[in-house]
Amino acid sequence: MVLGKVKSLTISFDCLSDSNIPVYSSGDTVSGRISLEVTGEIRVKSLKIHARGRAKVRWTESRNAGSNTAYTQNYTEEVEYFNHKDVLVGHERDDDNSEEGLHTIHSGRHEYAFSFELPQIPLATSFEGRHGSVRYWVKAELHRPWLLPVKLKKEFTVFEHIDINTPLLLSPQAGTKEKTLCCWFCTSGPISLSAKIERKGYTPGESIQIFAEIENCSSRVVVPKAAIYQTQAFYAKGKMKEVKQLVANLRGESLSSGKTETWNGKQLKIPPVSPSILDCSIIRVEYSLMVYVDIPGAMDLFLNLPLVIGTIPLHPFGSRTSSVSSQCSMNMNWLGLTLPERPEAPPSYAEVITEENVQSGLAPVAAFDDFQRALQGPLFAYIHEFRFLPPPLYSEV
Repeated sequence: MVLGKVKSLTISFDCLSDSNIPVYSSGDTVSGRISLEVTGEIRVKSLKIHARGRAKVRWTESRNAGSNTAYTQNYTEEVEYFNHKDVLVGHERDDDNSEEGLHTIHSGRHEYAFSFELPQIPLATSFEGRHGSVRYWVKAELHRPWLLPVKLKKEFTVFEHIDINTPLLLSPQAGTKEKTLCCWFCTSGPISLSAKIERKGYTPGESIQIFAEIENCSSRVVVPKAAIYQTQAFYAKGKMKEVKQLVANLRGESLSSGKTETWNGKQLKIPPVSPSILDCSIIRVEYSLMVYVDIPGAMDLFLNLPLVIGTIPLHPFGSRTSSVSSQCSMNMNWLGLTLPERPEAPPSYAEVITEENVQSGLAPVAAFDDFQRALQGPLFAYIHEFRFLPPPLYSEV
């Protein structure tokens, strides 16, 4: 008898929305099918699925032990959110090659359904960062006697929704600072900066309205500017690794001595970026708006206003349903946008916060037709086949 061959093994998910992109939240049921196509007849021990969700961080640092001795210290940490196994065909044990208990699969295409429930605990949003990631996947394994198993892994996206319609995220953010310039024994007048934004929470595609007043009583010509920064923080073995990146920025008009400039709702648009991650113990993704005054020959005067990038957009009447799809009805045309190729970065940012070189960007990893389908769906459906990677580094632009 001629043994059959496995022609293909595929995994597909049952989608919760019309966009055909599987995105889930804590407590949701993940379901789908394993499709197996064979030519001829095959005997199998088992067909299994293994679903996992975890956050993981890893980085290395060089250490000097003295007298020309150096070594590398590894930092790694992991948080497991769930670990589910199920046998779709056959039995659990695969460690023997006996003919007992084998199942015959005939030539053709066969489908096997699977289903499991995500835990009710808060799950970190799917994320890919420089030193860590949050990933969720299903792996299928086909075991046959005397042959290596056939394995396939497919990721799905989990969103831990952040509703910006909460009192904390709807509260205004404001600050005031002043700086006096000195040159040897001469002291010029102060430069003052006051800035305010309407709220703390925003969603990608929105524009932040900035209200600010800049008064230049110094002898120099200064330039008011604003920028959004993303901070990725990774934690392992009591240590922290941080990556800061420029997301978007704008520039005001040059301000000569004795002049004042007022921003009455100057707009800075938020490009496609991943939501804030605030509940994971080893990975945090945070955002801030820096409104500052670029001062030639001196350290800039700056204000940092914290931001939270959410997934459920602002609604005027405070009403929302419990369904995920209705919570995220934002028009998704902004997903076609990309970050500026060369935004003008604050020249003295290196003086106030540490930078780290990371090659990153907004990188869709799906085919273009999948992207077009995603644009037709609600906000929550946008990143099954698209992985939002962090925006370009300040040092790269």
